Amino acid sequence: MNLTHSQAIEFDRIHTVNQREIPEFNGNVVKLKFEDKGNNGKKAVTARDSAIVSNINLERSLHSIDLNLPFNSETKKISSLTQSTVTVLLVDDQEMIGEAVRRMLASEKDIKFYYCNDPAQAINKALEVKPTVILQDLVMPEIDGLQLLRFFRANSLTRDIPMIVLSSKEEAELKAQAFSLGANDYLVKLPDRVELIARIRYHSKAYMHLLERNLAYQTMQDYLEKLEIEQKKSQELLLNILPEAIAERLKKEQGIIADEFAAVSVMFADIVGFTQLSASISPKDLVHLLNDIFSKFDELAQKHGLEKIKTIGDSYMVVAGLPNPREDHGDAIAEMALDMQEAISTYREKLGISLSIRIGIHSGPVVAGIIGTKKFIYDLWGDTVNTASRMESHGIPDGIQITEATYLLIENKYDFEKRGLISVKGKGQMAAYLLKGRLEVDF
Repeated sequence: MNLTHSQAIEFDRIHTVNQREIPEFNGNVVKLKFEDKGNNGKKAVTARDSAIVSNINLERSLHSIDLNLPFNSETKKISSLTQSTVTVLLVDDQEMIGEAVRRMLASEKDIKFYYCNDPAQAINKALEVKPTVILQDLVMPEIDGLQLLRFFRANSLTRDIPMIVLSSKEEAELKAQAFSLGANDYLVKLPDRVELIARIRYHSKAYMHLLERNLAYQTMQDYLEKLEIEQKKSQELLLNILPEAIAERLKKEQGIIADEFAAVSVMFADIVGFTQLSASISPKDLVHLLNDIFSKFDELAQKHGLEKIKTIGDSYMVVAGLPNPREDHGDAIAEMALDMQEAISTYREKLGISLSIRIGIHSGPVVAGIIGTKKFIYDLWGDTVNTASRMESHGIPDGIQITEATYLLIENKYDFEKRGLISVKGKGQMAAYLLKGRLEVDF
């Protein structure tokens, strides 16, 4: 229906719309159309139905502020939040109130005003316009104002938006109830224009500061998560290079790390025929094959509790008995050697290539540690290392050659072939044995 001339005058008087404050108001008769809020010709909508639909749609929508911003852009994004335009959403079934509030805010260039006269669509409207403050009536025909307030506060995407309740009632009990449900402010409508604008700006500023803090916190959390991931990667990379105990010491200690071990078993293994094989296949295929073989050796070293030291070309070095000493270091290294022989045999049959392995082992004292300041490597030093290397270089293809020192540690558990004295460069004559396999145990 249209307002009569007298109603329009009364409208202007009640809402104290000043021509000097709102230039666009020209004093003409205001004609507004009002929809019948009854159920005539309209499907009945219950508060429960409207709330469910609104909440479902709300949860599927995104908030106006993206909390997953890249870390390098957070400074500009954060600083822009407090410079954003104030956005007001009024939810009131009376269009006359909507027009009055619009006129109150019309001259404020930093305030955007939106109006929703259907409380059932209020949450969807909030998602659409992304308000920094919501003005909401308490008495509406389709959804009770307190119930709508409860819906706004129950949903994760709208719970923090400031809510200013507008009501024609001034009872203390009603105010207390509104505040208990999450209202930020309470005004008797229609409020004074200056006061309304001040409260809108106050609550909007607080809300934008909250978004700013949330964004900063989320950015920090994202950064910490990325940092934790990078630290984990660094730790894994470090443990691929150094034993865990040594890596932890290196983090805490400065300078040389060197430890003496009285009894360990050192192995050198060299793939025989690899040089000839490199002439018949591409370098890329050769590297892939070597990677497959050494990866299998790494698995075996982990299985037997050995420490891989390094690879040099097609040679593989591993030790038993450090950095954590163990009495059965001789047994562990022997098991590793036999499994390596079996692995090479499998590759030879599978690929149909001429491939074998030569292994040398010696047991005794060593010094192990890290020297230098760049490209750290955990290494061994001492005569035991040199002797193990000589056992490999003076060995035979598909043979596991060990010194007498290692033989005495494991002689009762394995099958051997005595090779006798051999001439070893730098060592002279040494007794050597060939490890042939495991002894069968009778039960």
